[in-house]
Amino acid sequence: MPAAPPTNSPIVAAYRQRTPESLRLWQQARNVFPGGIVHDSRHMLPYPIYVARAEGPRKWDVDGNEYIDYYGGHGSLILGHAHPSFKDAVARQAALGSHFAACHELELEWGRLVQRLVPSAERVRFTASGTEANLMAIRLARAFTGRSKLVRFKNHFHGWQDHVAFGSKHQAATDNVPGILKGIIDAVIVADPAKPEAVRAVLESDPDIAAVIMEPTGASSGQIPLARDFAVMLRDATAKHGIVLIFDEVVTGFRVSPGGAQAMWGITPDLTSLAKILAGGMPGGAVVGRKDILDHLDFGETAARGFVKIPHQGTFNANPMAAAAGIAALTRVAEDEICETAAARGASLRRQWNRVFAEEKVPWAAYGVASTTYVFTNPEGLDVDPEAFDPACYPIGAFEKAADHPAVPLLRLALMLRGVDLSGKIGAIASAVHGEDDIAATAEAMRGAIRILKDESAL
Repeated sequence: MPAAPPTNSPIVAAYRQRTPESLRLWQQARNVFPGGIVHDSRHMLPYPIYVARAEGPRKWDVDGNEYIDYYGGHGSLILGHAHPSFKDAVARQAALGSHFAACHELELEWGRLVQRLVPSAERVRFTASGTEANLMAIRLARAFTGRSKLVRFKNHFHGWQDHVAFGSKHQAATDNVPGILKGIIDAVIVADPAKPEAVRAVLESDPDIAAVIMEPTGASSGQIPLARDFAVMLRDATAKHGIVLIFDEVVTGFRVSPGGAQAMWGITPDLTSLAKILAGGMPGGAVVGRKDILDHLDFGETAARGFVKIPHQGTFNANPMAAAAGIAALTRVAEDEICETAAARGASLRRQWNRVFAEEKVPWAAYGVASTTYVFTNPEGLDVDPEAFDPACYPIGAFEKAADHPAVPLLRLALMLRGVDLSGKIGAIASAVHGEDDIAATAEAMRGAIRILKDESAL
């Protein structure tokens, strides 16, 4: 984690002066929630903002400050905030009922849209979140193969559940992890994607591997990037040895292309986990994939073929409100150039930020895939030309500590003072409703933030 911003920083003082109501609410929240927050990503120093409303590419905090928003509902809002199609769909469904405890037509329409867009989706099972989708995918793989072990990758994020909550950037340790049984840790191999031949050797030598799970574009949806060749190698090796390949497309699904990374790259995994854009900004997830694997959830198929069914409940699986919002979003993704528009905004942001870095003589670079952008803060002082930056030319390890640069907390606050809200990584997720004027304003905000960081000798 990056160091806390200095308490005597003029940037911190200006942030405090600008956000007194957020401070008041956070002080109250500390008596209600651990640390005063309900999601680890909302931890920021000196304290987080509280948002009152949002529309399109912008949001307003409780102190009345306006921000161009690049957090994007943690990546779920490719149509921006409060899109008319979302509001109409949710209002219409709310009038009809929010929970039927029964099958409904919307779930069928939603599932068919997923099948239409996602190459691997022979069958679909809805869940309430991406974490749940990954948990079910891992269980399905073990049931299908009769094997025990899971291979996952260093720094890749698949939710907070036990099988994937260690060996990540949030919990680097792989032993004595609080609250997780040793037996679970022993059944998970945390591999290093920077060593593809070692990964291949593990897959070829251990006959008890049930599944490999990965973020196809790299950890944190490409913050620590991976090339297509790595996914190709995994597809070949897992197919050869009867191992289930799981793509975690919770973020990349319906974003890097209408069919996700698998459609963009032409690589079909056995199972895929989805969430975020899937439900159009409402809670919802899904595991999709091969029929013969998802048959382990099917009452009829398991009875006919004589194996034990995997039980799967979930009060909010395919909830009508989430289904309505999901249909509204995926219909636009399927029928309009939503992904292409958002990707163009992302490319424009990267181009303009890199121009700023070059002109301000800061050896950083903006990079990313489609509509998602990250800032490489170059903590090792490598030779970087921002306007000619190619992440493939640098080792994976160079990206692992970029978010830990000591200037990152101040940079985020300085951008907020200029009306731009990013994630703490530091990254930006563009939507299809960000305009070129928003991108230009964000570029100038970065220029102003860098200059004030220089004034504080933080750069």
